[in-house]
Amino acid sequence: VQLQASGGGLVQPGGSLRLSCAASGINFAINTMAWYRQAPGKQRESVASISSVGSPNYADSVKGRFTISRDNTRRTMYLQMDNMKTEDTGVYYCNTIFRGLGYWGQGTQVTVSS
Repeated sequence: VQLQASGGGLVQPGGSLRLSCAASGINFAINTMAWYRQAPGKQRESVASISSVGSPNYADSVKGRFTISRDNTRRTMYLQMDNMKTEDTGVYYCNTIFRGLGYWGQGTQVTVSS
């Protein structure tokens, strides 16, 4: 199983970024996929998840600003982040559970700073 996250970078407050997570080694279409993030000195936290049928869930801190989506034909999950805040800074990881085991991507750094 491989999860490859990309799309991170430096953005100013109020700006936007789009993260991608390409998956292989799993039956992507039936897996719930999720984004987590970890800020410096803090625990990893859930950001958003999306079910196999496309139903999303969001952390309260990102509701109305972030949009999670998936393209099963491309085996890719996305996180559109708009109106970003400095507190969105951190390493973003994609995650899935496959056959009872949790898998993580390598993480992509997102920095929100002026």
